[in-house]
Order: sequence, then structure tokens, then C-alpha cells
Amino acid sequence: MNYIAAALFAVALLHTFCAPLFLKAAHKNGRHSGLLHLLGEVEVVFGFWAGVLLIFMAIVGGGADALRYAETRNYTEPAFVFVVMVIAASLPVLTAVMRGVETIARWLPVPTATAKAWLCLSVVPLLGSLVTEPAAMTIAALMLAPQVFHKEMPERLKYIALGVLFVNISIGGTLTSYAAPPVLIVAHTWGWDTAFMLQHFGWKAALAVVINGTLATLVLRAHLRSTDTLGHSPQVGRVSVTAIIVHLVFLAAVVVMAHHPIIFMGLFLFFIGYTQAYQKSQDRLIIREALLVGFFLAGLVVLGGMQQWWLQPIVSALEPKVLFFSATALTAITDNAALTYLGSLIEGISDQAKYMLVAGAVAGGGLTVIANAPNPAGVSLLRGNFRDESVSMGGLFLGALVPTCIAMAAFFML
Repeated sequence: MNYIAAALFAVALLHTFCAPLFLKAAHKNGRHSGLLHLLGEVEVVFGFWAGVLLIFMAIVGGGADALRYAETRNYTEPAFVFVVMVIAASLPVLTAVMRGVETIARWLPVPTATAKAWLCLSVVPLLGSLVTEPAAMTIAALMLAPQVFHKEMPERLKYIALGVLFVNISIGGTLTSYAAPPVLIVAHTWGWDTAFMLQHFGWKAALAVVINGTLATLVLRAHLRSTDTLGHSPQVGRVSVTAIIVHLVFLAAVVVMAHHPIIFMGLFLFFIGYTQAYQKSQDRLIIREALLVGFFLAGLVVLGGMQQWWLQPIVSALEPKVLFFSATALTAITDNAALTYLGSLIEGISDQAKYMLVAGAVAGGGLTVIANAPNPAGVSLLRGNFRDESVSMGGLFLGALVPTCIAMAAFFML
């Protein structure tokens, strides 16, 4: 089963890179266009192959073994990402953040459109250390969509913006010990609190985020669209202060209860009830997009749970400096939280190796869609703005290469 699981993981990884080909085929094949379009959805890939894995497990070891394996996985993170995406993308939350961005943008000595883009690429990712990375990704993607990812923006520049966004979200959550999944999963085991994260990771991450955001804004500035970032919604202007406060309270409560799925799912149901009761201050909730992202992450949990047999020996055998570069590379083909979790299982791992493992994992978190848990959320929200309504994995990798190198330099050399 280990070999079968590793093979299916490799197939799923290859599938993510080939997803645009399925979408192109869907436009040419009328009879099976629905199935091909489904297989072309990046968010469906890992959930689909996780289902195939469970079928193989049932054939080889019996249905009881397959059920036991599926039911013993921890699906808290997929459920949390689903909930926090829907709440963070709600109109009152976006309105609150955007009003803050517009206020700060007016103070900066640059054109407003340039200031807004810089703030969304630099400051909003750092907010991920407070409201969690998935929430920051959702907010940043929705605010950048009409200003950066519009039709007139050259495709290569869109990938530069997407790469910078993904890298900055990945490292921008390291100012605290609870916001970034690869940090959260080892913080308790290794005794890393927020003060430790700020001292060893936070200031370096903030510096890299600002550099990445500034360079990207300089490259994009000639093509930025000067528009109201929330202008896509007919409800803008009718959002009450009370609705904003209530939504922010729901978001804060879900973040605080991030490790308690029964509680945050209960809060989510109350949130849905509130949005139905006060629809004048609401827009469409992104239930479908968030469900697809949750499905993707749940599939990654199922498939990734069978990869420990080959990943852990690699991680445990490397010297700290080699481990840093290896972790960055391995993150591109597996979730960075899964990588740091495997490191937390190694007995006697040195403090330097701990730092290098986590630093490499977060630095490489923007290279692929599976490298960091919030990335599928960004792809889901922005792919409609790309050619053929799909994000090229090769384009993403190239767009993230320079900001990844800057993040690596900050963590390795400072």
C-alpha cells in the first residue's frame, strides 16, 4: 500500500500540472465536457485521487481497513479553511479591510492605485499572522482581482503577482505561533511561542514581504487599474457598521477556536443564519469555492498520510543547512505543514535543524498550489482571471521563483 499510495501521490501531483490540458479538452469535447472540466479543476485533483487510494485500500486490505484509515485522519484544517474562507470573503469583512487600505493609501506619497496594490501585496499578507493565512489569502485575492488580475494585465505579470502573493502569504504568517500551518503544527511540541517567532522568524519574514511586495508593485504599476476594489458588488455602500462588527466578531471567534471543529462549525452555522436575517448588508457567500478548497485539502490529508515512510528518512538524514534547501524543494511537492510535522516526529533534532526545516518549508510555500494550505484558496478565487480560466502550475512556479529566493535569503543569511 505504501508503494501504491506513493504512486498515486505522484500521479495527483502530475495531474495538478496537467489540469489546464483537461480544461482545453473540455471546450473541444461536447459529449464529455462536464467530466473533463471536473478533472481540470485543480481543487478536485487530490480529492479525486484520495478516493482512488481508498478504493485500492479496500481491494487490498478490505473495506474496514479503508474506512478505518479515512476516519482516523485529522480533517480540522480543511474544515477550518472552508469556514474562514467564507467569513473572510463576506462583504462586511472585505469592506472593513478595504476602507482601512484606502485610508492608508491616501496617506502614501504615490498614486492611489499603486499604494493599494502595494498594501494588498505587502501589508495584507502580514495580517495573516493575526487572522490566519487562509483568511489573509482570501481577502488579498478578492481585493487584488479587479485591480491587478484584469484582462488588460499581461499574463506573465499576473503570474508574477500571483507568485509574490503566495510567497508573502506563506512567510507572512510567521509573526505569531498560530497562524501559519507549518508553524502551528510544531509550536506546541517544540515550545515555540509568539515571542520566539517574532525574534527568529517574524522580522525576517516582514522584511522579505515588503521587498517582494515593493518589487512586484514596481513591475505592475504601469498596468494597474485605478478602480474601487469592492466595486464589483452592488451592495457596497449599504453595509452597516453593525454588520461589519458582527462579521469581524465571527471571524475572530472562529480564529480563536481554530483547533475545535465542533465549536467553529457551530459558529459558522450561526454566521449563516445571521447573513440570511440581514441580507441588505450581504453579498454572495463563496460557499462553492470554499467547499472545493476544503475538498482539495481533505484529499491532501488522505494522500499525504501515506507518504511518511519515504519523507521522514529524507528529513532526518540531512544536515541543518542542507535541510533548509531540501525543505524548500520538498515543499513544492508536498504540503509544508506535512513536512514540518514529520520533522516534529524526529527524536533529538537540534534547534538549528528545527529552524532550518521550518524556514525552508515556509520559504517554499508559494512554489506550487499544494505547497501551502491557503494556495488552493487563491487559485480558486483568481483562476477565472487567467487565460482559459486556469492557472498554469509552470507559470506559478516561475512567478514565485524570485520572491522565494528573497525569502530564502532573509531566513538563511540574516
